[in-house]
Amino acid sequence: MNEPRKKFKIVTDKSARVILPNTLTLIGVCIGLTSINFALNQNFKLAIVAIVCAAIIDGLDGRIARLIKGTSKVGKELDSLTDIISFGVAPAFIMYFWSLNALGKIGWLISLIYVVCVALRLARFNVNTGGEPSWRDNFFQGVPSPAGGILVLSPLVYEQSGLNIFNYNIELITPILFIIVSILLISKIPTYSFKKIVVPRSTTIFLLLGIVLLFGLLLIFPFNVIAIGSLIYLLAIPFSIFHYQKLKKGSLSNKTSAEDEPEDML
Repeated sequence: MNEPRKKFKIVTDKSARVILPNTLTLIGVCIGLTSINFALNQNFKLAIVAIVCAAIIDGLDGRIARLIKGTSKVGKELDSLTDIISFGVAPAFIMYFWSLNALGKIGWLISLIYVVCVALRLARFNVNTGGEPSWRDNFFQGVPSPAGGILVLSPLVYEQSGLNIFNYNIELITPILFIIVSILLISKIPTYSFKKIVVPRSTTIFLLLGIVLLFGLLLIFPFNVIAIGSLIYLLAIPFSIFHYQKLKKGSLSNKTSAEDEPEDML
Protein backbone atom coordinates (compact mmCIF):
# COMPACT_ATOMS: atom_id res chain seq x y z
CA MET A 1 0.00 0.00 0.00
CA ASN A 2 1.16 3.48 -0.83
CA GLU A 3 1.95 5.68 2.13
CA PRO A 4 -0.08 8.93 2.32
CA ARG A 5 1.90 11.89 1.08
CA LYS A 6 2.68 14.60 3.57
CA LYS A 7 1.38 18.03 2.70
CA PHE A 8 4.12 20.51 1.93
CA LYS A 9 4.02 23.61 4.18
CA ILE A 10 6.19 26.68 3.89
CA VAL A 11 5.61 27.48 7.55
CA THR A 12 4.17 25.46 10.40
CA ASP A 13 0.83 26.30 12.00
CA LYS A 14 2.67 27.67 15.04
CA SER A 15 4.86 29.92 12.88
CA ALA A 16 1.82 31.21 11.01
CA ARG A 17 0.19 32.23 14.28
CA VAL A 18 3.35 34.08 15.32
CA ILE A 19 3.61 36.08 12.08
CA LEU A 20 0.52 38.26 12.62
CA PRO A 21 1.37 39.74 16.06
CA ASN A 22 5.03 40.20 15.12
CA THR A 23 3.99 41.97 11.92
CA LEU A 24 1.82 44.34 13.95
CA THR A 25 4.77 45.00 16.26
CA LEU A 26 7.02 45.86 13.31
CA ILE A 27 4.34 48.16 11.89
CA GLY A 28 4.26 49.88 15.29
CA VAL A 29 8.01 50.54 15.24
CA CYS A 30 7.75 51.95 11.70
CA ILE A 31 5.00 54.31 12.84
CA GLY A 32 7.09 55.34 15.86
CA LEU A 33 10.10 56.15 13.65
CA THR A 34 7.86 58.03 11.23
CA SER A 35 6.73 60.28 14.09
CA ILE A 36 10.34 61.48 14.41
CA ASN A 37 10.30 62.41 10.71
CA PHE A 38 7.08 64.38 11.28
CA ALA A 39 8.71 66.23 14.17
CA LEU A 40 11.77 67.06 12.05
CA ASN A 41 9.41 68.67 9.55
CA GLN A 42 7.68 70.60 12.36
CA ASN A 43 4.46 68.63 11.78
CA PHE A 44 3.81 67.96 15.45
CA LYS A 45 0.14 67.09 15.03
CA LEU A 46 0.93 64.08 12.85
CA ALA A 47 3.80 63.18 15.20
CA ILE A 48 1.34 62.93 18.11
CA VAL A 49 -1.14 60.93 16.02
CA ALA A 50 1.64 58.51 15.03
CA ILE A 51 2.60 57.88 18.68
CA VAL A 52 -1.05 57.27 19.62
CA CYS A 53 -1.42 54.82 16.71
CA ALA A 54 1.74 53.04 17.86
CA ALA A 55 0.28 52.81 21.39
CA ILE A 56 -2.96 51.29 20.06
CA ILE A 57 -1.02 48.72 18.04
CA ASP A 58 1.13 47.95 21.09
CA GLY A 59 -2.02 47.21 23.07
CA LEU A 60 -3.38 44.94 20.34
CA ASP A 61 -0.41 42.82 19.28
CA GLY A 62 0.07 41.11 22.63
CA ARG A 63 -3.63 40.42 23.09
CA ILE A 64 -3.92 39.04 19.57
CA ALA A 65 -0.89 36.82 20.18
CA ARG A 66 -2.46 35.38 23.33
CA LEU A 67 -5.84 35.01 21.64
CA ILE A 68 -4.52 32.97 18.70
CA LYS A 69 -1.83 31.27 20.84
CA GLY A 70 0.96 32.88 18.85
CA THR A 71 3.15 34.11 21.70
CA SER A 72 6.89 33.59 21.37
CA LYS A 73 10.16 34.67 22.99
CA VAL A 74 11.10 36.54 19.83
CA GLY A 75 7.80 38.44 19.95
CA LYS A 76 8.39 39.37 23.58
CA GLU A 77 11.86 40.79 22.91
CA LEU A 78 10.71 42.46 19.70
CA ASP A 79 7.87 44.16 21.56
CA SER A 80 10.29 45.60 24.12
CA LEU A 81 12.65 46.91 21.43
CA THR A 82 9.68 48.49 19.67
CA ASP A 83 8.54 50.16 22.90
CA ILE A 84 11.98 51.72 23.41
CA ILE A 85 11.80 53.30 19.96
CA SER A 86 8.10 54.24 19.82
CA PHE A 87 7.63 55.40 23.43
CA GLY A 88 11.18 56.25 24.45
CA VAL A 89 13.27 57.61 21.59
CA ALA A 90 10.42 59.05 19.48
CA PRO A 91 8.68 61.12 22.22
CA ALA A 92 12.06 62.36 23.45
CA PHE A 93 12.98 63.59 19.96
CA ILE A 94 9.55 65.13 19.40
CA MET A 95 9.65 67.10 22.62
CA TYR A 96 13.30 68.05 22.10
CA PHE A 97 12.54 69.52 18.68
CA TRP A 98 9.47 71.29 20.08
CA SER A 99 10.66 72.73 23.40
CA LEU A 100 13.62 71.08 25.15
CA ASN A 101 16.16 72.32 22.58
CA ALA A 102 15.66 75.79 24.08
CA LEU A 103 17.46 74.48 27.19
CA GLY A 104 20.53 73.50 25.18
CA LYS A 105 22.62 70.68 26.65
CA ILE A 106 20.34 70.40 29.70
CA GLY A 107 17.38 69.69 27.42
CA TRP A 108 19.31 66.95 25.63
CA LEU A 109 20.39 65.47 28.99
CA ILE A 110 16.75 65.35 30.16
CA SER A 111 15.81 63.55 26.93
CA LEU A 112 18.59 61.01 27.45
CA ILE A 113 17.52 60.36 31.06
CA TYR A 114 13.97 59.70 29.93
CA VAL A 115 15.04 57.20 27.24
CA VAL A 116 17.31 55.39 29.71
CA CYS A 117 14.43 55.13 32.20
CA VAL A 118 12.20 53.62 29.49
CA ALA A 119 14.91 51.05 28.72
CA LEU A 120 15.34 50.19 32.42
CA ARG A 121 11.59 49.87 32.89
CA LEU A 122 11.27 47.47 29.94
CA ALA A 123 14.25 45.41 31.10
CA ARG A 124 12.66 45.01 34.54
CA PHE A 125 9.34 44.09 32.96
CA ASN A 126 10.95 41.32 30.88
CA VAL A 127 12.70 39.90 33.94
CA ASN A 128 9.62 39.95 36.18
CA THR A 129 7.11 38.44 33.73
CA GLY A 130 6.53 34.74 33.26
CA GLY A 131 5.68 33.75 36.83
CA GLU A 132 2.58 32.10 38.22
CA PRO A 133 -0.69 33.94 37.49
CA SER A 134 -1.99 35.96 40.45
CA TRP A 135 -3.94 39.09 41.34
CA ARG A 136 -0.70 41.06 40.86
CA ASP A 137 -1.09 40.60 37.08
CA ASN A 138 -3.75 43.33 37.19
CA PHE A 139 -1.02 45.87 38.03
CA PHE A 140 2.22 47.12 36.50
CA GLN A 141 5.25 48.15 38.52
CA GLY A 142 5.52 51.79 37.60
CA VAL A 143 3.97 53.53 34.63
CA PRO A 144 4.10 51.42 31.42
CA SER A 145 6.18 52.81 28.56
CA PRO A 146 3.24 53.60 26.18
CA ALA A 147 1.55 55.64 28.90
CA GLY A 148 4.87 57.33 29.72
CA GLY A 149 5.39 58.24 26.07
CA ILE A 150 1.99 59.91 25.84
CA LEU A 151 2.36 61.63 29.23
CA VAL A 152 5.60 63.38 28.25
CA LEU A 153 3.83 64.60 25.11
CA SER A 154 1.06 66.16 27.26
CA PRO A 155 2.26 69.80 27.02
CA LEU A 156 2.41 69.54 23.23
CA VAL A 157 -0.96 67.76 23.11
CA TYR A 158 -2.49 70.42 25.35
CA GLU A 159 -1.23 73.20 23.11
CA GLN A 160 -2.61 71.48 20.00
CA SER A 161 -5.99 70.85 21.67
CA GLY A 162 -6.78 74.54 22.02
CA LEU A 163 -8.36 74.07 25.46
CA ASN A 164 -6.44 76.97 27.02
CA ILE A 165 -7.78 76.24 30.51
CA PHE A 166 -4.45 76.61 32.29
CA ASN A 167 -1.70 79.13 31.66
CA TYR A 168 1.76 77.71 32.19
CA ASN A 169 5.40 78.21 31.21
CA ILE A 170 6.22 75.54 28.61
CA GLU A 171 9.97 75.85 29.13
CA LEU A 172 9.48 75.09 32.84
CA ILE A 173 6.66 72.51 32.77
CA THR A 174 8.12 70.31 30.02
CA PRO A 175 11.44 69.38 31.74
CA ILE A 176 9.68 68.95 35.11
CA LEU A 177 7.14 66.59 33.51
CA PHE A 178 9.95 64.64 31.84
CA ILE A 179 11.67 64.12 35.19
CA ILE A 180 8.42 63.12 36.96
CA VAL A 181 7.47 60.62 34.25
CA SER A 182 11.03 59.21 34.22
CA ILE A 183 10.77 58.56 37.97
CA LEU A 184 7.31 56.99 37.56
CA LEU A 185 8.64 54.66 34.87
CA ILE A 186 11.34 53.11 37.05
CA SER A 187 9.36 53.32 40.30
CA LYS A 188 7.51 50.39 41.86
CA ILE A 189 4.24 52.30 42.16
CA PRO A 190 1.41 49.93 41.15
CA THR A 191 -0.62 51.10 38.17
CA TYR A 192 -3.55 49.37 36.51
CA SER A 193 -2.60 47.04 33.65
CA PHE A 194 -6.18 46.33 32.44
CA LYS A 195 -5.00 42.90 31.27
CA LYS A 196 -7.63 40.85 33.04
CA ILE A 197 -10.93 42.68 32.81
CA VAL A 198 -13.96 40.49 33.49
CA VAL A 199 -17.02 41.89 31.73
CA PRO A 200 -20.43 40.29 32.42
CA ARG A 201 -22.15 39.12 29.26
CA SER A 202 -25.14 41.33 30.01
CA THR A 203 -22.97 44.48 29.85
CA THR A 204 -20.91 43.52 26.78
CA ILE A 205 -23.04 45.62 24.44
CA PHE A 206 -22.51 48.69 26.64
CA LEU A 207 -18.75 48.07 26.60
CA LEU A 208 -18.77 47.88 22.80
CA LEU A 209 -20.83 51.07 22.65
CA GLY A 210 -18.35 52.81 24.95
CA ILE A 211 -15.39 51.71 22.81
CA VAL A 212 -17.08 52.93 19.62
CA LEU A 213 -17.92 56.24 21.33
CA LEU A 214 -14.34 56.65 22.54
CA PHE A 215 -12.86 56.03 19.10
CA GLY A 216 -15.45 58.35 17.55
CA LEU A 217 -14.44 61.15 19.92
CA LEU A 218 -10.78 60.35 19.27
CA LEU A 219 -11.32 60.78 15.55
CA ILE A 220 -13.30 64.03 15.90
CA PHE A 221 -11.46 65.66 18.84
CA PRO A 222 -8.14 63.74 18.97
CA PHE A 223 -6.03 66.16 20.99
CA ASN A 224 -8.80 67.04 23.45
CA VAL A 225 -9.43 63.34 24.16
CA ILE A 226 -5.70 62.60 24.57
CA ALA A 227 -5.21 65.58 26.91
CA ILE A 228 -8.21 64.67 29.09
CA GLY A 229 -7.26 60.98 29.01
CA SER A 230 -3.72 61.77 30.21
CA LEU A 231 -5.11 63.78 33.12
CA ILE A 232 -7.54 60.98 34.06
CA TYR A 233 -4.69 58.45 33.96
CA LEU A 234 -2.56 60.54 36.32
CA LEU A 235 -5.51 60.96 38.71
CA ALA A 236 -6.12 57.18 38.63
CA ILE A 237 -2.64 56.37 39.97
CA PRO A 238 -3.52 57.09 43.65
CA PHE A 239 -6.60 54.85 43.29
CA SER A 240 -4.48 52.05 41.83
CA ILE A 241 -2.07 52.31 44.80
CA PHE A 242 -4.97 52.12 47.26
CA HIS A 243 -6.55 49.17 45.39
CA TYR A 244 -3.20 47.32 45.26
CA GLN A 245 -2.61 47.73 49.00
CA LYS A 246 -6.16 46.54 49.72
CA LEU A 247 -5.72 43.40 47.61
CA LYS A 248 -2.30 42.79 49.14
CA LYS A 249 -3.71 42.90 52.68
CA GLY A 250 -6.53 40.55 51.66
CA SER A 251 -4.05 38.12 50.11
CA LEU A 252 -1.83 38.14 53.21
CA SER A 253 -4.80 37.61 55.54
CA ASN A 254 -6.05 34.67 53.46
CA LYS A 255 -2.58 33.15 53.49
CA THR A 256 -2.30 33.57 57.26
CA SER A 257 -5.72 32.03 57.90
CA ALA A 258 -4.83 29.06 55.68
CA GLU A 259 -1.62 28.48 57.63
CA ASP A 260 -3.49 28.65 60.93
CA GLU A 261 -5.92 25.88 60.00
CA PRO A 262 -5.26 22.57 61.84
CA GLU A 263 -3.74 19.81 59.73
CA ASP A 264 -5.78 16.71 58.99
CA MET A 265 -4.00 13.91 60.84
CA LEU A 266 -6.02 11.07 59.29
